[in-house]
Amino acid sequence: MKQLLTARQKRFLALADGVVETFRDRAAAHDATNSFPFENYDDLRATGLLNLSIPEALGGLGATQAEVIPVLERLASGDGATALAVNMHITPLGQWAGVWRRTGNPRLEHLLREAAAGNLIWAAVTSEYGSPNLMSDARTKAERVEGGFRITGRKNFGTNTAIATHASTTARYEDPEKGPQLLMLRISLKDPRVTIHQTWNMLGMRATQSNDLEFSELFVPDEDVVHSFPVGHLDATVTETVFGWSQPAFAAVYLGIAVGALDWAKQQVRRRGLVEDPRAQDAIADAEILIETARALLHRHAAQFGTDQMYEEFGLQEIVAQSALVKHVATKNAVAVFTRLVDVVGGAAYVRSLPFERTWRDVQAGLFMPVSDFAAHEFIAASSLGLTLAPTHGSLRREPVAEEVTA
Repeated sequence: MKQLLTARQKRFLALADGVVETFRDRAAAHDATNSFPFENYDDLRATGLLNLSIPEALGGLGATQAEVIPVLERLASGDGATALAVNMHITPLGQWAGVWRRTGNPRLEHLLREAAAGNLIWAAVTSEYGSPNLMSDARTKAERVEGGFRITGRKNFGTNTAIATHASTTARYEDPEKGPQLLMLRISLKDPRVTIHQTWNMLGMRATQSNDLEFSELFVPDEDVVHSFPVGHLDATVTETVFGWSQPAFAAVYLGIAVGALDWAKQQVRRRGLVEDPRAQDAIADAEILIETARALLHRHAAQFGTDQMYEEFGLQEIVAQSALVKHVATKNAVAVFTRLVDVVGGAAYVRSLPFERTWRDVQAGLFMPVSDFAAHEFIAASSLGLTLAPTHGSLRREPVAEEVTA
């Protein structure tokens, strides 16, 4: 259904519209060959979308979360794998842009300028085998050495690492004074002690090439330890940045895949002369309702996230719960859209040469991406019932807003 969008949202969507059909045309081949769409990044770079969330003062387009979300949805309507991969670049830069605007941190400014200049592409790699990836612990180990830490471990689901130059990751450090700490780190993927293992051969999202990363005594200097906090805690910085940004971004990607499927199904309805068929109308209406329900939650999140009122009235657990709710509803609804549209497209849903089958496989990945369904239910129920799931660390109190430094 139609959306009321701001002039800036329309401007950014126009950039996405310039590439989305090309991405759609390429998607089947990359899915079939299990290959990464490097050429799509050339197009994203040419449009400026790789700089979407970087502040204008630092050379980017300055998009807010409310302006990023529709772009991710639109890109995913053509190719969910490309949208999910580039999200791992756009979203972390958006997180750090918000921190830079408040603090004027010179290291963040340098990083964002490097990205705007095309010298840096990011990936967020925190997932590990056997871990729920709630950003509260890690199996990857950190050992204290002179000037920094030595990191050893293995991560999986390394989305965007096929093209990224740098990544954020996590490791557990047994601090002799503070106890177990989770370190948030910046690393170079060009370091010879980082190995990318070509493990990715999945049912869907094949073109993301989300391969495993192994760290073999990787040295990370102290200045690249972005943050640390006690293991097992809900942390204010993680809540404000990672959860508050990643969950709606994942939601937008999987919702966009469903939007693309709905558009294709409507084409089939028109081609087959079924526009006035009650069963087709019923299925199309259900799909629209599912999509618009998820969009409403996304819009609410973007409107309240990061506001002074949110920081004053919501605790960490409530923000995690509400962020997880957005992702949970969007991914569940996106899968339900496909199930409902089978009644419209029939056997065409099962044909490998048609796009519905590929996108149907792609959308399933949303069900197990963090925050998982069970974890989302746990946070939502605990917040509703007034239960505390974990101790908290840090404060959501706002820092003074720093003036943007002109480029």
